[in-house]
Amino acid sequence: MSVALQEMRRSFPVVLVTGSRQVGKTTLLRNELKGMSYFTFDDYILLDSVKEDAIGFIRANDPPLIIDEVQYAPELMRVIKMRADESGKSGEYFLTGSQQFQMMKNVSESLAGRIGILNLTGLSAREIDGDAFNIPFIPTEGYYAERQRTITKMNTKALWARIHKGGMPKLHSDRNEKWERYYSAYVKTYIERDVRALTQVGDELTFMQFITACAARTGELLNMAAISRDVGISEPTAKRWLSILQTSDIIHLLQPFSLNITSRVVKMPKIYFMDTGLAAYLCKWLTPETLEKGAMAGNMFETYAISEIIKSYRNIGREPPIYFYRDADKREIDLIMHQDGTLYPIEIKKTSSPNAADVKHFETLKRFTTLKVADGGIICTYDKVMHLSGGNRIIPINYI
Repeated sequence: MSVALQEMRRSFPVVLVTGSRQVGKTTLLRNELKGMSYFTFDDYILLDSVKEDAIGFIRANDPPLIIDEVQYAPELMRVIKMRADESGKSGEYFLTGSQQFQMMKNVSESLAGRIGILNLTGLSAREIDGDAFNIPFIPTEGYYAERQRTITKMNTKALWARIHKGGMPKLHSDRNEKWERYYSAYVKTYIERDVRALTQVGDELTFMQFITACAARTGELLNMAAISRDVGISEPTAKRWLSILQTSDIIHLLQPFSLNITSRVVKMPKIYFMDTGLAAYLCKWLTPETLEKGAMAGNMFETYAISEIIKSYRNIGREPPIYFYRDADKREIDLIMHQDGTLYPIEIKKTSSPNAADVKHFETLKRFTTLKVADGGIICTYDKVMHLSGGNRIIPINYI
């Protein structure tokens, strides 16, 4: 992510770092931009002052500046735009904000064409391991050759401990931080400061039931009717609340691949939690051992793989070119990567003994598209890249 930040610093007058709460937005900026003046609108005295006189604040503080929690002062966006236009320089204002659903509206209206946006996630496995490898995942021979040079081996126990723990930076930097206590406080803060403050969710208990119902379905097709029924809310309310989870980066909706493909393909997206630790907490899987052996193990393994792939792209400032395939005959491919006019099909399974039957639907894809379909593979817990069938490969989970 630091590489992407420095590139945007050279290209745009304003850089915005977004992402869910506590993923390290402020830490990234203060570590990468040492010595730069820093202001946070968590300081209510400063916030009141800026709301009264945003122009005066900007005039009194020469750039470059880091401004934290900028969503609380939308008045500042227009003033920053005026100052950036006057200056014509890059790398002047660095903003952070957690509450994207309001902030992004202000950004798009006030700073279009003048701002680079980085979407920060929780820590990736590479970051946790201190691995500087920064090539985004793609299932090709060239990628495997480069990846194996810095790969960190991990046994099954350590893998499930990581999936259960999640990627929140504080859980990895502070050994005294208790997992259950951390996520309890995280959910409380998220609902109180983000959801309630900006979206008028009146019933916090019902919203908690809603987010838990979504966590219980991570890795599945999104069925709004079923979620609405289970929680006891209307479908319009469920859709509105889902958009809150999506725009605050709690979930990722993986869309079905449909380019040049038959209308028999399903139209519903699949839902994935971006942090497996949060999903495990909400579903009350309180230890790595119970999670590994539980009914959600396969879905959580798939969720972890998808989130790691997403992070490998976002950490270089790109959105991942990923989809899935499922048709009316229930033929499914967990992941399709679309890059340079080529499709790469991938299965994701919690197994250490994959076989050719696991990739049998790859041929289906070739019959329904004019695009080139390249070799893919199966992401699993086997420890080596191996040939599986044709040109498809077994892909160890730590190769992401």
